[in-house]
Amino acid sequence: MPIRILIAEDQRIVREGLTALFEDEPALEIVGEAANGVEAVALYAALQPDLVLMDLQMPQLDGAEATRQIKAAWPLARVLVLTTYATDEFIFTALRAGAQGYLLKDASADELIAAVRAVHAGQTQLSPAVAARLVAGVGGGGPEALTPRELEVLRLLGAGLSNGEIAERLVIAPRTAKVHVQNILAKLGAANRTEAVGIAVRQGMLTLG
Repeated sequence: MPIRILIAEDQRIVREGLTALFEDEPALEIVGEAANGVEAVALYAALQPDLVLMDLQMPQLDGAEATRQIKAAWPLARVLVLTTYATDEFIFTALRAGAQGYLLKDASADELIAAVRAVHAGQTQLSPAVAARLVAGVGGGGPEALTPRELEVLRLLGAGLSNGEIAERLVIAPRTAKVHVQNILAKLGAANRTEAVGIAVRQGMLTLG
């Protein structure tokens, strides 16, 4: 089954360009287009896509707030931000809203397609410039704040594994894996898994390929 994508982008020419790009990929399907955040939330409710490709600067409701509303109503929603902005304010606001990926619009077509597939698979996907901002600017605790087991779990988070996959890899109960992830977020002061990965990169525990 193709990955069903909702595009949320206020510039028509960009929407048309993305649609043309994905039309050449049989594994990807555009199921809807939103010109603002309000439409994005409404169309998500109506279409239940597999992934939202979300711009940040849009009229009526910005992309971060649209992401927050979508994630609040549908926690398993996948959101990949596609924007021109790489400032701390935009990055952290989007990630804290629940976006699993943050890509800049100067990305190549291959990078965008790879990011869509990665985020759909539950992995974290960041532009190199965004990862650099996280390395430079994310605060939090150091490696000494984590137990050896938590460090193992954190490295698997960096590899994009889900709680269930972490449990299977470490031969522990899924509930135990979930508790480890919650402890990691609390100790590192991270709002979500993506931010925890950024802190880990900053502390030298992980590298982003």
